[in-house]
Amino acid sequence: MKLILSISTFLLAAIATNAQTLLLESIQHDGLERDYRLYIPDVYDGSTGVPLVINLHGYTSNGFEQEVYGDFRPIADTANFILVHPEGTLDNTGTTFWNAFGSPNETVDDVGFLSVLIDSIASEYNVDMNRIYSTGMSNGGFMSYKLACDLSYRIAAIASVTGAMINPSLLPCNAVHPTPVMQIHGTADPTVPYLGSTGVLGVEAAIDYWVDYNNCSTTAIETAVPDTDPTDGCTADHFLYENGDSGSSVELYRINGGGHTWPGSNPFIAIGVTNRDFSASSEIWRFFSQYQLDVLSTGIEETELENSVSVYPNPTTESVVLKFDQVAKRTIQLRNALGQMVAEYQVSSGQFELNLKVAGVYLLSITSDEGTITKKLIRE
Repeated sequence: MKLILSISTFLLAAIATNAQTLLLESIQHDGLERDYRLYIPDVYDGSTGVPLVINLHGYTSNGFEQEVYGDFRPIADTANFILVHPEGTLDNTGTTFWNAFGSPNETVDDVGFLSVLIDSIASEYNVDMNRIYSTGMSNGGFMSYKLACDLSYRIAAIASVTGAMINPSLLPCNAVHPTPVMQIHGTADPTVPYLGSTGVLGVEAAIDYWVDYNNCSTTAIETAVPDTDPTDGCTADHFLYENGDSGSSVELYRINGGGHTWPGSNPFIAIGVTNRDFSASSEIWRFFSQYQLDVLSTGIEETELENSVSVYPNPTTESVVLKFDQVAKRTIQLRNALGQMVAEYQVSSGQFELNLKVAGVYLLSITSDEGTITKKLIRE
């Protein structure tokens, strides 16, 4: 997605954003400096954990454009969630992207970056780690599907607007819990075809995949969205597949005649046939707000993985002990609050003592054949 922003658009964005709550930050990951835009609503006071919504830009776009185009800021201001717009990197053609396609020519670890980004934000703010969600436009929607597959143990639910899912036969999906999925897509999308393309599932095929995975009812509750704006050149239908495992569901908004656009977006910057009958951002948050990771993960192996290691004392005044319920080969990585690598260890014993030399907040990742878990450590 490429958005051409006029001077008036910049002014509109500036008016809509409280400068005291918008932070331009960066962390180091895999030797790259990764930038992101962090929006903290005025209502946030740190007293309780709040959700985190990751909003990913499209191909050729950036975090600022996505912040304005797929705008969640007014919703965050009342619903009280933290909103982050990360920046992708440049692909081998020099174009901004998310590495969601499994191309052997691209080696950027965006899944790892977004995982570390979650921990970095959680080290500074009171984030409810059971309510982390990902959405995005186009390539950002593809990346949200990848997170549902490859960062499942951290992501409660995802939504894709004009993005799609890579065929699992080409890029296996390793979700570990019932995963609520929402797809919003135009039937006349010229960029990401509704019926799919080589290696990419059609929209309804992707919906069928998650309906089957979540064990939802295969018969959808279909509702025509009221055509409140007959001048927008399209209509919309809503499909709800409910009663999935652990309360999960799958939803589809089919935009009949809609293009490669975000429904309800700013009319000054929307390019192509854009539905005005509903707000994609509002519907995505309505969808996300129903789900928590701990509820979805009840009885799932990831919960067992989380419980397979004990870390104590935490907080600590010097060192912590990691005690594993089974002896196995593990990689232990320690990062500071900025995501910078502090130390890495290869461990094969059932217990390991980790010395934290400097006071502060640390991010601990433990990787084994069973998967990866991440914990926050505090040295006082």
